[in-house]
This record gives sequence, structure tokens and C-alpha cells, in this order.
Amino acid sequence: MTLCAHKLSSRLLPALLLASSAFTSTALCQNNPADTTSTAPYKNAALPVPDRVADLLSRMTLEEKIDQINWGWLQKVDVVDPTNTYTAESARKALGAEWGGDIQLTPRNAAILRNAVQRYQLEKTRLGIPVIFPGEALHGYMEYGATSFPQALGLASTFDPALVKRIFTAIGDEAGSRGSGQVFSPVLDIARDPRWGRTEETLGEDPYLVSRMGVAAITGLQGDTYLIDRHHVLATAKHFAVHGAPEGGTNTAPGNYSERVIRDNFLVPFQAAVQEAHVGSVMACYNEIDGVPCHANHWLLDKVLRQEWGFDGYISSDDNGIQMLMDTHHTAHDMNDAARQALDAGVDFDVSDVPVYARLGDQVKAGAVSIAQVDRAVSRILATKFRLGLFDHPYVDPDYAERINNGPEHRQLALEAARKSLVLLKNDKNILPLDLAKLKAIAVIGPNAADLHIGGYSRDPGFGISVLDGIKARVGDKAKVLYEKGCKITTAPEGFRGWWADNVELVDTASQAGSIKAAVDAARKSDVAIVVVGENESTNREAWSEGHRGDRDSLDLLGAQNDLVKAVVETGKPVIVLLINGRPLSVNYIAEHAAAIFEGWYMGEMGGQAFAEAVFGDINPGGKLPITFPRTVGALPDFYNHKPSDNRSYEFSTRKPLFAFGSGLSYTTFKFDNLKVEPQQILPGATAKVTVDITNTGSREGDEVAELYLHQRVASVTQPVMKLTRFERLTLKPGEKRTVEFSVTPDMLKIWDINMHHVIEPGVFNLMVGPSSDDTKTVKLTVAGLNGETGKPISTAPIPSNSESGIVSTFDDGKVAANYGMWIAAGDSMNGGKSKSSIAIVEPGAQASKGALQIKGENIEGGPFIFSGALYTPGATPMQPVNLSSKKGISFWAKGDGGTYTVLFLTESRSGQSGEIPGMTTFVAGAEWKQYTFPFSTFETDGSDLTGIGFICITDPGKFQFAIDQVEIK
Repeated sequence: MTLCAHKLSSRLLPALLLASSAFTSTALCQNNPADTTSTAPYKNAALPVPDRVADLLSRMTLEEKIDQINWGWLQKVDVVDPTNTYTAESARKALGAEWGGDIQLTPRNAAILRNAVQRYQLEKTRLGIPVIFPGEALHGYMEYGATSFPQALGLASTFDPALVKRIFTAIGDEAGSRGSGQVFSPVLDIARDPRWGRTEETLGEDPYLVSRMGVAAITGLQGDTYLIDRHHVLATAKHFAVHGAPEGGTNTAPGNYSERVIRDNFLVPFQAAVQEAHVGSVMACYNEIDGVPCHANHWLLDKVLRQEWGFDGYISSDDNGIQMLMDTHHTAHDMNDAARQALDAGVDFDVSDVPVYARLGDQVKAGAVSIAQVDRAVSRILATKFRLGLFDHPYVDPDYAERINNGPEHRQLALEAARKSLVLLKNDKNILPLDLAKLKAIAVIGPNAADLHIGGYSRDPGFGISVLDGIKARVGDKAKVLYEKGCKITTAPEGFRGWWADNVELVDTASQAGSIKAAVDAARKSDVAIVVVGENESTNREAWSEGHRGDRDSLDLLGAQNDLVKAVVETGKPVIVLLINGRPLSVNYIAEHAAAIFEGWYMGEMGGQAFAEAVFGDINPGGKLPITFPRTVGALPDFYNHKPSDNRSYEFSTRKPLFAFGSGLSYTTFKFDNLKVEPQQILPGATAKVTVDITNTGSREGDEVAELYLHQRVASVTQPVMKLTRFERLTLKPGEKRTVEFSVTPDMLKIWDINMHHVIEPGVFNLMVGPSSDDTKTVKLTVAGLNGETGKPISTAPIPSNSESGIVSTFDDGKVAANYGMWIAAGDSMNGGKSKSSIAIVEPGAQASKGALQIKGENIEGGPFIFSGALYTPGATPMQPVNLSSKKGISFWAKGDGGTYTVLFLTESRSGQSGEIPGMTTFVAGAEWKQYTFPFSTFETDGSDLTGIGFICITDPGKFQFAIDQVEIK
């Protein structure tokens, strides 16, 4: 939800958004005796929710109905408080002042306050309709004294949905204990433009990762049953939809993408939220799609969300989102028109400073709005209140609220989350972990070192450990800790309070020279420097007005931070950098010169302790990046799951990211091998099983994440070069091996085809498994149609003459020749490289034959892919495709200098030019002749479009020599 600080004078409490909807009817009817009794059907907890809703709706006046679907009037709040803590006036003041950075509503008082309001509603109003108190809970309930967990991007970095569910179970319990019934969380936006200030609120750039984390968060908040008890709260999936890739990276800008792109990416987490997690509420988005604002988008809110997915909860507006139909989008003539459009499209509840839906009553009376539309919206709100059990269990225990909020159990959970969210991006020469016994002094430097940075949508947790405090506590008296700030970033208050500040300015870089000099002096006096830089809560945040901006046109470090890092690096002392930030940053200098780099995002209240534990080796980092780090803002968009045609590099630069999606290091090492898929061919609708062995090859226990990616080689519409489809985080002891198994299910293979049908198209799929998106091994899965078709057309390539015998070359005639096709020397010089090779006949050959083909050369740096060797082309002309599908495989003899060489198969569809890497395997050319035999399946081909077979050296630069003989394809 978006809350506008520049309208603070008219701001109603976020935690009272739905509460005050009932207060108007209170004002109208508070002196009237109740017209129902305890035996009214809607008060009978044994009846089904729809029956209770229907009964209550039939008893309501039009005014009471309208009051249920908008904020109402805060000034009408009243209380019945047996504790005498609150009067009506003090309650209104406490609730009305809730939106601000320094409000300290303790857990106990929050519970008492909401109980008092709730008791008045149930005991003193005509129908006794309870209140839903909502609030924010992006990474902890946003009230004083609640546990602060790592920011959403940090939670995504854990790649651990089970942990995320436990975290949001704790958040739900803390929120519920205070009397809240709903939270505006989680954010399910796909972050595809890190210029956007709300990137920190997201769960990353990948639809599958966001969906898994989102489902975990929702089930944690709501529980595992449809009815929600008072230890849980209703979740709200937001922002629906296409909010995370706005034009220009600016908040609320259009999300004008095609329906196929939207369905393939932006809608995936929301569909999972509805159909798997049964989320209770969805919040509409500020932006427009194809010219239609989301708050008035029938296709989005009704056709997709309700008709296709079966959503049965209620849809809320974002704050003032309905007003924007008139004020910003200019698709409504006035506020009456805006209210009609939003209600007609399916927005059930109006979240506004000045309620727009309050105008609906008069429009119903005038015949401009149907009472049926109002009843539809009211019914959904009432059903939510029954689902929450508010009619039957309206009150909470203040003692429990005081005990559970930021209690020892939740604080320990926050520490576990911070530990698992840390991502190690660089560890040059294994400088980490630090050996404290070898250190006399440690410099802790940087604008983010001494203060607690927990990110946006936060309030004071009442407890927190900064990076500096964490290091001091861990080091104790074993070494000196020298602290210098180094520089300031902005004029805003430090920590989470900076998120609230308006009109923030950068601190003048020139004014920081003295602070930088002091930092350099501290580094020189120390054995190692820990530099904590990045962003803060005032530089990346929700931009809700021109006076409160948070989007950026650069991803470089702000202010004097890069100067600070350079100055410390130039002291010659080892530099360990911790990034605290809410978006990927183009930290090129740091990536090149720092000895080690951690990405921390915002680590929550226990982040300082977790980081100190990681630096000194008490824990082993194992987090992974949920979003790509570009080298420059000019590389955007840079998400990893791009389309094949997005394959050009920039002149004088590269498209390779600074750090890839899914990447993250450890203090130990892991090996992925024995990748298999069984069966290798399935029918549409069937399931295959992918297995891979993962071994901890290092000396200490650590976590690794197995990531399964998929790519359909040929489809009716273009497919991403790869997309995440499954992942699993596992802990392995030194030397331990575990087999990870993934099921390849039909939902993974479906695409939106040329006719916008969601289907499985027969074809060949690359299944890629590894520890990162840029480090995978591949196995092939074929999905055949019901008649055996695989999506591949029948080969029209000719069958070469003289291929019947299977013999390609024996070289016994002393010539570099073949029964069909030809041999040529080949190397990267064909692509602008410098490597060179030659081929010639030598005697004798294998098994005492007369001759063999000698291949020798030198690999020289200079090309994009270094290789050289020999190429056999089976066609009448070089690289002409031929059909050898009647054959089973290739065999040959090899002898040489003991090196490992590669045999690769070039096909028309996998030539290396189209982005598809040719199939290949290795062989060793030892001192004695050895025969090798490989089936076509080794090279992921059936031989129907074969263009060449390479026998090449692709090792490091240097000279090589080997020979092959008796080459057969049969």
C-alpha cells in the first residue's frame, strides 16, 4: 500500500483503514437499540459463511452498506475500555497519529486500544459489526516494538520458503496479538527495473522465486486453513499488477507490456497466491496496462482474477488509487465517475484519504449505480470478517501481545533469517573468514556501519544490533575496533526514520574530505578494513510525491562513498565491503578492488550480529541473489530470463552482469555431477524426474542451492533463454554427497502459444541445474505428442553417399580424406581469434594400421571462445547438413600428449551461432591408443541435421598435439 506523507494532515491510520468503515453507521445508530438478538443467523458461528453474510446483508441500510466499503470518518471513533486506558478522544488521537516514524504504540497498548474500539462496535452499534484493523507487514509488523526481519529482498536471498513461512507466521502472530486482522503484504511485484525505489519491497526478478516466497508468506500469515484464527491475519497480495517494471523506473508509471509477457511473468505469483495460498485480499495497482488504469481494469480484476483463477476474497484500492482515475490518468470526469468505474471493475474497498466510495449512496438513490454492485462489494467485506472470526472472537490478550512481540523466540528467528539472507559475492584468495587471533586492530568504516538500517515500511523495533555493534560484541577485547563514518549520504535522519523524510538532499561530496581522511587513518592503523556502504532508507523507497522521491536514474554509489572506498583500498590494507541497500548497485570499482564483498540488503534488527558471525567464520554464508546486478544503468533491462534475440553486447563493453541471478559463494566448495532425467522422453501431461548429485568438496559445513532452469529449444512463440522452475537449499557436511530430485511437471512445460492458449507444445527442453544461473549443467528432455511427434520437422537433409558402411576415415592411404565429407583444420581464428592448428597424416595408426590424423596447434588468448583443432564436415560442402539419423553414434581411436580434448557435434539447430551450445563430451589422448565410442544421445542429437564434428582443444592457452584414427559413424 502507498501512504502519502505530504497529506499527513488528512492521513487516517493505516491500521484503521477498514476499522473506520463501521464508524459512520455508529454515528447514525449508536443510540438505537439493537434490532437483532443473539439468535440472529449471522451471529451463529455454526452456519456457513455465505449464510451468515446473506442474513446480515439483508438487515443493513444503504448507509451501513456504504460504510463497510470505505474508510469512514475517523472522528466518529468511540471506545468501551474496561481498563480505562483510552477515552474516545485519546483513542482518536492515538489512531490518527499512527502514520509517522516516531509513534510508539506499544504492543500492550495497541491491543487495549483495538479491544476498546472493537468492544464499542460490538456492544454499542445497531448490528454489532466488528472492525478489521489492517496494517503494514512487509518484513515485520509496522508498529513500535515488533520484530524487524530482513527486508523482502533479503528474505528472497535465503531461497528458503520454509523459513519465510516461519517468519510470516511470527509476523502474523505479532500483528494478530495487537488486534490487527489484516496486513498489506506480501509484495508480489516482479522487479525488472532496479531504478524503481520499491525494488527493496519485492522478492526479486524471477516469477517462480517470487511465487514460492509469496505462497510461503501468505500461508504463514493466514495459516493453513481457510478460517483464520487470532494468531494469524488476512494477507493482501499486492500490487495487482505489472508494478515492478514501470516506464523509466519511476513509481506508478505505465506497465505497458503484451498480454503474453504479463501472463508469463507478472501474473505468475498472483495466480499462485490465489490458487495455492487462498489469499484473502488483493490490492489493485496504481499503474496502467495498455492504456487502462488497473483500478478500472475489468480484464485484470474480473476476467483474470475472479473468472479464470476463482478468487473469492475482496479487492482493495491502493491509497488514493481511485482518485487517480480522475487526477492522474484522466479517465474519469469527476470523483463520482471514478467511484462508479472502480466499483464496476471489481474494486470492493476504497482506501482513500477522503473516501470516494462515500459518494456511492447518493448515486444508488439516483439510479446511477446498481445496489447489486454495492451488495457484491459489501458481501465480500463481510465474508472476510466472518473468515477472520471477528464476530465470534473479537478480542485479543494484551499480556500475550507484550510477551510475543520481539520476544526471545522471534528475535532468534530474526537472527536465523539474517544469517541465511547474507550473500557472499567475492572472497579473493579466501581472505574470509577472518582469523581473529591474527588481528590486532580492525577498522569499521562507512555511513551504514554504526546505525541500524532495516529498510522501508519499518518502525522502531525497540531493539537492534548495528554492524558496528555486532563486530564489537564479537571481537570483545581480542582486538581493537576503530570506527569512522567516512562520509554521510543524505541530509535525512539515519536509519528507518529517513524513509519518512521529505525533501531529502545529497550531502555535498567536497564537504566529506575530512571524514574520508579520518577513515583512511583508521584503516592504516588496522590489519583489515570493513567498509559498510550502499544506500539508506532515504535513497531507495516508495516515491509517493515530488517531495518524497525514491527512484533513481543511476545505480552507482551515491555521494562520496566511492571516493571513500577508493581511499581505503589505496592504503593497501585488505578491504571487506558490506553492501546495505535496497536495489542492485553497479559497484564496479568495489567488484574489482575489494578483497571480499557481502550483499546484506537490509538485514533486520539482528543483522549486525549475523554479519559479524559470518566475517569471523561462526557461520558459513549461503544466500543467493534474487536479482541481477548490472554493470551500469545503461544495461537495463538486465534480468536473466531474457529472450534469445537479446544477445548483442555493447560496443566497448559487455552485457555480462556484475553478479548473476542466483549466484552466491560459500566458505566451502560444492560439486554438481551425475545429472540425469528419467525418462528422457515423455508425453504431454506426464512427469519426469531430474536428479543431480551435490557433494561438499570443501573442509567445512555449508549451504548450497540447487537451481533447476528450463528452456524449450523450439516453440511457436519465443521462449526465455532460461527460467527458474525449481530450487532447493540444502546443508552438507564436509565430504557429504546428496542426491537432489526435482519433478518436471506439466505446469513447468506450459507456454502461452501463438493463439494465447496455455498448452504444452511437443519439443525438446534443456533442463539446466547448477548453483547459479550462469553456472549450470544441461540434460535434454523430449516431450512427444500423442502420435510421437516432437515438434521437430522431418529432416530434408540428404543422406550422404558412401555413408552406408559407417566408415568415415582410416587414413591408411596416407591422405587427409574421408569416404564422404572432408577434414579441415579449424579454430577460433574463424571468429576473430588468434589460435591456430594444422592436420597431417602420421604413421603408424591405431592397431598397427598404416596411418592416423595428427592434430596439433596452439591456443592463444584473444577470441571470445578459445579453441583449435580439426573439423570433419560430412556434407558435400563445408557445414552442409546431412541426415545420419539411421546411425547410432561415433567411434574413434585417440593417442597424444595426455591432454583432455573435446569432441563436439554441430547441427543445423545447434551450431553455436543461435545461442544453442553444441553437444559435446571429452576424451583423453594418452600415450597409448585408446578407442572411444559415444552414442548420438551424448551430443543431444539424433543425427538428422548434422553439419560437423569437431575434435578440438578448448583448454587454457598453450600448445597441444594428439592423433585420431579409424573414425566411424555407424
